[in-house]
Amino acid sequence: MNPTRSTLLRLTLTAALGTTLFAGQAQASTELSDLIAAAQEEGRVDSVGMPDTWANWKDTWADLQEHYGLEHMDTDMSSAEEIAKFKAEGENATADIGDVGISFGPIAVAEGVTQPYKPATWDEIPDWAKDGEGHWVLGYTGTIAFMTNKQLVPEEERPRSFADLAEGEYSVSLGAVGQAAQANSSVLAAAFANGGDESDLAPGLELFAELARQGRLSLADPSIANLEKGEVEVALLWDFNALNYRDQIDRDAFEVVIPSDASVTSGYATIINKHAPHPNAAKLAREFILSDEGQFNLAEGYARPIRAQHLTLPEEIAAKLLPNEQYANARPVEDFDAWEQSARQLPRQWQSQVLMHQQ
Repeated sequence: MNPTRSTLLRLTLTAALGTTLFAGQAQASTELSDLIAAAQEEGRVDSVGMPDTWANWKDTWADLQEHYGLEHMDTDMSSAEEIAKFKAEGENATADIGDVGISFGPIAVAEGVTQPYKPATWDEIPDWAKDGEGHWVLGYTGTIAFMTNKQLVPEEERPRSFADLAEGEYSVSLGAVGQAAQANSSVLAAAFANGGDESDLAPGLELFAELARQGRLSLADPSIANLEKGEVEVALLWDFNALNYRDQIDRDAFEVVIPSDASVTSGYATIINKHAPHPNAAKLAREFILSDEGQFNLAEGYARPIRAQHLTLPEEIAAKLLPNEQYANARPVEDFDAWEQSARQLPRQWQSQVLMHQQ
């Protein structure tokens, strides 16, 4: 953990929740103590799609080990792959918990691969950001941003809007559309900027089809490794990933901006495997992620905590985020059902309407 944090951040989950959230509720505090004991008996938690470099998960795993002795291993994969893994393995599960884009939360429930659990901070989480029964719950939000390699794209050509993106000469990377929530949301953001919405992705698909026709749609994954190697000129990424990658590689070599004409603010939700081999450790991990300390960890990884209205971020953490004014035209998904349907159709549409034009 960062040694500059205050002593408050080093409180264990038992103390933080037991004395603050559960004041006068001895039974709830006892239940949390029982959960901690059961998790410690299991001794580990295994995740999917929650790697160290994403939203500063590394500090959360380190804290869970320091406070509760939980060993950890992650296997990185997309939201769709996480759900497929949970379903394919069934009772022979090897993973306990995953982190999926919000549009994949209801899909995971429909596939019958989750188990519900409501953490102690449940009432401080907006209704739009959680499943009513606790099958999924957002830990943080992200907004689609442009990350531009300043050494490859001259200043006068760097995009600050989707309108700019359509007029440039650089290549654009957005990742595995149809599989990854980040890439899917990039298409939705482009649709918003061009008059579309959750039920009409055509304007966004057309933008990327035009880039493909121009030979400007890069199929390189916008990973930190590819960015560092200079294989990506402009990437569409969640703001927390873009800022994290920038600072890890070279803060002065990249520009990160929220597109000024439109963007999507969405989030990622934890799902606990129905057949988790370490179910109590998975529940404790969710408790910690949504505690103050867990939320600060995410913010330190450039993600905006879902409980932001109930938190005061330390100044050194708040300073790492983009200015609030850049988010003026970013908006959350408003028609969730329509977006879920569109996300299901997107893999086929991406193939038939975009990749068919690839140079």
